[in-house]
Amino acid sequence: MNVKNYTFQSLLKKYTSASFWLIAATVLALICANSPLKDWYFGLCNKTISLSFGDFNFFSHNGHPFTLLTLVNDFLMAIFFLSVGLEIKREVLVGELSSIKKAILPIIGACGGMLVPVLVFMLVCPDNELMQRGMAIPMATDIAFSLGVLSMFGKRVPIGLKVFLTTLAVADDLGGILVIALCYTSEISWGFMLAALVCILVMVIANRFDVRSKAFYLIVGVLLWFTMLNSGIHATISGVIAAFCIPATLNRGTHYYIERIRRNIGEFPEIEIPDKKAKVVVLTNDQIQTLKSVESAADHLVSPLQHLEDDLREFINYIILPLFAFVNAGVYLGGMQVGDLFSGVSLAVMAGLVLGKFVGVLSFSWIAIKTKIATMPTGGNWKIFASVCMLCGIGFTVSMFIADLSYSPMGAEGAAMLDSAKLGILCGTVISALLGSLMLSRTLPKTPKE
Repeated sequence: MNVKNYTFQSLLKKYTSASFWLIAATVLALICANSPLKDWYFGLCNKTISLSFGDFNFFSHNGHPFTLLTLVNDFLMAIFFLSVGLEIKREVLVGELSSIKKAILPIIGACGGMLVPVLVFMLVCPDNELMQRGMAIPMATDIAFSLGVLSMFGKRVPIGLKVFLTTLAVADDLGGILVIALCYTSEISWGFMLAALVCILVMVIANRFDVRSKAFYLIVGVLLWFTMLNSGIHATISGVIAAFCIPATLNRGTHYYIERIRRNIGEFPEIEIPDKKAKVVVLTNDQIQTLKSVESAADHLVSPLQHLEDDLREFINYIILPLFAFVNAGVYLGGMQVGDLFSGVSLAVMAGLVLGKFVGVLSFSWIAIKTKIATMPTGGNWKIFASVCMLCGIGFTVSMFIADLSYSPMGAEGAAMLDSAKLGILCGTVISALLGSLMLSRTLPKTPKE
């Protein structure tokens, strides 16, 4: 396996692991919200969180302290979008988005997968201004869930289609970020906006002058988050902006560290182990110092972008995303009827995910391939490709996030629509996953191709 495939397989493993914890947290949230634990669950989500220094509360907005729900959605999700931004930047520099030839098909597919679901939502949803605020909800493909479903078929899935789905989901995330920045911005506070621009300028200048300290960028990034929180632009966008400011290159003295590693390895004495079955090797102090020198030098040969992306991986997968799912997916079903799923916002979101994503991604990709703008992914055919397109309707994290931005500020009526939107997201995701799995089981080769 070459380095590129090894990197992609590591990425695939990362997201399939995250999908399990997302599903577990979602199921737990639904159980809590529809059981005797209901009052405890909703009380926990609305528990006040504060980080105060005298009269100054860091976790507050417009004088209102954060709850656990707003802490997750406004602060922890900024860290999630920092991770997304780092991934997008890496893909643009050296990955599947680094050239037009590599990126053109998933980008075109992603455009169709964003435009058509919005159109379907607008056609299905009643002509109600408040309801129509959620038209962007079915735009996003959840990369963790979709790759988790695809991974169930193992090596039967051609690697080209796995790369296509991953790249399309990354492009979808970028589209979702733009929608959040452009459509969910409240009244601008120009004082805080100016402070945010100063933070961005500081990071850009530091990057220019070869500052490679992760701590520096994280500290300025936190200040950027606070200023954007109070500026009127949604605070999570600060994570993406900070990601694009974090250096992806090494400083100019890397040859020194390479030589230091070579010298240390060359000087490291051979260790005689009389018994090959021995499990304990006691190193001398000099040997330990030599190994620490090698480790320190190796750290200087990994860019801050890759370092931070790797450092955040487990925190995102095992803390932030499951916690996000737990506090957002708890929909109380007691006041709903079966007919509610087939009307209003629920139906519009579900139709946008199941029908809109499938038709949008498949039709735009078909046009691109037939006009020879792009080519079919390696190892694929139209039946398998259509099956993968159905998985694009698996929307969760960003869809839930956009739903919250669309309806939570709109009072009691908005809260009811938010529950309907969440129900549509959950049902649309499950239907897309089941249909995609059924289609893949019938279209994929029974045994993997060599």
